Amino acid sequence: MTSESAEPSVKQPPAGPRAEAKRQAIVKAARELFLRDGFDVSVELIAAEAGVSKVTVYNHFGNKEALFIGVVKDALDAPLGDTLVAAIDRLADSDDLREALTAAARAWVDGTRANPDVLALRNVVARELHRFPELGTVWHGVGADRHHPAAAGALRQLDAKGRLDVPDIEVAIIQLYSLLLYPHLVFSAYGTSVDDSLTERLITSGVDMFLSYYAPKGVLPR
Repeated sequence: MTSESAEPSVKQPPAGPRAEAKRQAIVKAARELFLRDGFDVSVELIAAEAGVSKVTVYNHFGNKEALFIGVVKDALDAPLGDTLVAAIDRLADSDDLREALTAAARAWVDGTRANPDVLALRNVVARELHRFPELGTVWHGVGADRHHPAAAGALRQLDAKGRLDVPDIEVAIIQLYSLLLYPHLVFSAYGTSVDDSLTERLITSGVDMFLSYYAPKGVLPR
């Protein structure tokens, strides 16, 4: 089966308030339709649901694979909101880095658990990969730091201030993601969930493991 990826990618998508409103309408429509119908849904149907033209969809995203990845990325970022941003802003200058990072981790995990679309969309990716391997290629090509820009920015700040020693941001994000969020993705794939008590233990122990590894040599993280 051939996906709708023949249109050339656009390096510079439309900008401005009107363009952003259209982008959000496209993402909302695409999220609902991808969750309902999977990756088979047509760009024409997404455009009609969003109230825009097919050309507008391609102007913003280039192709359907990029649109799908954009939808998943929005789902990952949207539930985090101001809570995670505020926690990250306190990280670099906090006297107690462990406490600040734990607060940020709780916001990240709680936001993900509270939004069923996040886990559902990741399950759609897993379900569709055997038919549309290009989804995996596009997802991998974006890079972990661009999937989680807030986390990447926080780690760069901590590294620059000498609070952590992070030689490879991409690896560090994947490790942090694996410690905090991956258990919820695995459990959801089997139709169950991680309970609150285990979630909290995973967060606190995960933060300790992360800080222990990335603390500058000779410095105990606190």
